[in-house]
Amino acid sequence: MEEHSRKQSNIQPILLNSKQPEPPPPPKPKLPRFLMRAAATLVVLTVALVLTAAVAFRDSFNLDSVKRWFTYRSLTRGDSGRAESFTYGGELTDTFAVLDGDLLVCSRNTIALYSGSGTQYINQPVSMDSPVVNTNGSLAVVYDAGGSSLYILGQRALVWSAEGLDSILSARLNRNGQLTVVTQSSGYRGSVTVYNASYTPVMSANLTSAFVMDAALSDDGHTLAILTVGQSGGAFSTNLELYDMNYSSGSYQPDLSLPLGGVVVLETRHTASSLWTLGDRGITVTDHTGQSVGVSWADKHLRRYTLSGDGFAAALLGKYRAGSQAELWVVDSQGQRRTLELNEQVMSISAAGRYLAVLTGDRLDIYTDQLELYATLEGTQGARVVLLMADGSAILISADSAGFYIP
Repeated sequence: MEEHSRKQSNIQPILLNSKQPEPPPPPKPKLPRFLMRAAATLVVLTVALVLTAAVAFRDSFNLDSVKRWFTYRSLTRGDSGRAESFTYGGELTDTFAVLDGDLLVCSRNTIALYSGSGTQYINQPVSMDSPVVNTNGSLAVVYDAGGSSLYILGQRALVWSAEGLDSILSARLNRNGQLTVVTQSSGYRGSVTVYNASYTPVMSANLTSAFVMDAALSDDGHTLAILTVGQSGGAFSTNLELYDMNYSSGSYQPDLSLPLGGVVVLETRHTASSLWTLGDRGITVTDHTGQSVGVSWADKHLRRYTLSGDGFAAALLGKYRAGSQAELWVVDSQGQRRTLELNEQVMSISAAGRYLAVLTGDRLDIYTDQLELYATLEGTQGARVVLLMADGSAILISADSAGFYIP
């Protein structure tokens, strides 16, 4: 028994669950070199084609076309992009503007706002002899030139109004919604009042040395520009005064005064850095340091104009006051111009964003700010006014109806 026990004690156990080393995985098969080169070439060609298409069709397929698709996807329109027209309840002598993508119509008796499908959102009774409209895109100020009433509209509603003001010469909104109003006050040659975005007066200047023609607050709200007219050496003269709005004492004096010569200013626009003035003889862009650039058309007749483009102005000029031959000038903020010869009677021009619209007797042409043709709509007989929007879409207005066009 003892011998048997010793034999058993010499038996070594066998570990059945011990892990055995795993063989290495077989190598993955590699693509042949010619297939790898072909795949790389295909990727390069695809990228090149995408970039080429992006450059070739950048004016047709861009962010603006995407915006238009989302904005007007519920608007029924034909193959040409033209939506069904609607009656706006006015006439061509009314004042028209675009307010946040809607059509604003101002007559002597009513302020009305219509959507692209013709739905009326505002029908405000008013009494004005000479309605004038100024917009910043999302807000509009409507005032009676020479009268005493003023209205602010936005979000498809009347936001604020004022009655009993002194004789209103001009009213302008900057990008922040701040309002600048010029009035003819007794005892002064002009008064300028600046309101904040809640329409509380924050600054007032009364001028006695020269007549105030216009005023505009910069888009950033830091600089006020006032245009005055007077005499210099016995001749008519326009002067530009710039005021810093950061005074704490409330005593406002011009920081800069610049003569603009004998030009009659027809329109102004004040960006965050420069004041644009368009007159009967040319366009001037003046920055807040007093440096000016511009172009002159003293030898041509100004027929139509707009300062509403993003970084550019446009003017329709002719050798004669009437006739179909004309030149379309586009002037940028550096004073550089591009020209386009036109041989058709132009009914209306309009600018917004980077686009410029030209309406003739039977066609609408939309150009980029480089005067490259972006879109064309044939068969616009009857349309007499075009209003352009920043995304490149337009509103065509005839004697009794209006309709949207979406390129």
